[in-house]
Amino acid sequence: MLQGKKILLGVTGSIAAYKSLLLVRQFIKGGATVKVILTPAAKDFVTPLSLSTLSKNPVLTELSEKDTWADHVALGRWADLMLIAPLSCNTLAKMAGGLCDNLLMATYLSATCPVVVAPAMDEDMWLHPSTRANLERIQAYGNRIIPVEKGELASGLYGPGRMAEPETIGQYIQEHFFSGGAPAGMAGGASGVTETGNGSEASGHADGRAGGDYRQDLAGKKALVTAGPTYEAIDPVRFIGNHSSGKMGIAIALELARRGASVNLVLGPSSLQADSPGVTVQRVESAEEMYNACLGKWPDADIAVMAAAVADYSPATKSKEKIKKTKDNDALVLELTKTKDILRTLGQQKKKGQVLVGFALETKAGREYALDKLKTKNADLIVLNTLNDTGAGFGYDTNKITIFEEGGGEFSYEQKPKQQVARDIVDQVVKRLYA
Repeated sequence: MLQGKKILLGVTGSIAAYKSLLLVRQFIKGGATVKVILTPAAKDFVTPLSLSTLSKNPVLTELSEKDTWADHVALGRWADLMLIAPLSCNTLAKMAGGLCDNLLMATYLSATCPVVVAPAMDEDMWLHPSTRANLERIQAYGNRIIPVEKGELASGLYGPGRMAEPETIGQYIQEHFFSGGAPAGMAGGASGVTETGNGSEASGHADGRAGGDYRQDLAGKKALVTAGPTYEAIDPVRFIGNHSSGKMGIAIALELARRGASVNLVLGPSSLQADSPGVTVQRVESAEEMYNACLGKWPDADIAVMAAAVADYSPATKSKEKIKKTKDNDALVLELTKTKDILRTLGQQKKKGQVLVGFALETKAGREYALDKLKTKNADLIVLNTLNDTGAGFGYDTNKITIFEEGGGEFSYEQKPKQQVARDIVDQVVKRLYA
């Protein structure tokens, strides 16, 4: 799907710069046109000749050379996507501060396309508070960050800080920008969605702008997301739970963060991680813990997406000791009590300007239950999925949803990877937020 796409690759001074050769080769092989900008420090690690040979374009390094000017404004407008890989700690700091002392920074500040970065640095630099702050700042500007990997570093240490492998970067770009034929944030909107609420097709950008840049559409906003199951203890060993993995909620949290929001993710028991500087994770076990966490964060949030599969019932009493099986008792009777309804409580406390999203996972009469939940919980959107659809529901990497909107809108989507489903959901959130 890279055929005909225009990618601008920035390479900074890092030992990982050699991977830029593999990236260029991968993009060219996929049918893209590639132009490369080297920082002065990058030339110590990779040669312009190698990159120009692979890209089939002259490599740019200076703002002006031999009485000619490299038009950084035109470069920033030419590309469908700007990728900085590797992103050094020094260039990261320049991006966070808006410094403009070389061609790459001048082009970055002129770019009208989405910008993606793949950091590369040693472990101590990666973990330094100033680096974390700079990452959060550039993400708030709308830039997307491809997480670093763990491995052997230039210092000889083993830890986080390695630039993602070229195959990982290529897959990320494919999934997030070019899977639907148009770069994310350029042609925008809910691709592949049919709106049945008013009989018209949903088109254009999610906030009503035709083809605008969506990188800033949630900058400065605060979001609350729940994900995963809850475990309701029977005794110290056993619990009542469900099969939720947390994949859908985590995908939503990451998508909100990519689009500039500061996200609080309340995550039930799950082995998954939400690796993004824009996402703060609070891990909980029970429905009661999730309820209390959400109530503490909701007053300051602009958006809440309740994607967790919260237990409806919890044991009335929890044994302090493991319940032993005896030969005299063939059955164990548990008394269950209802858990607190998080979505309903947030709906009751919702203030003007806040957007509240709930989920409905059903096995029958899904539309009726979803519409009832929309009304009784005072939600703005309800996302319906059903276990009857193959590839949807717990544990899958894909999902198939219908979104019901307060006021009558109904949006049905085809089955997609959960990252793309998250994008569709956030599109509708943005549309609602700025309505």
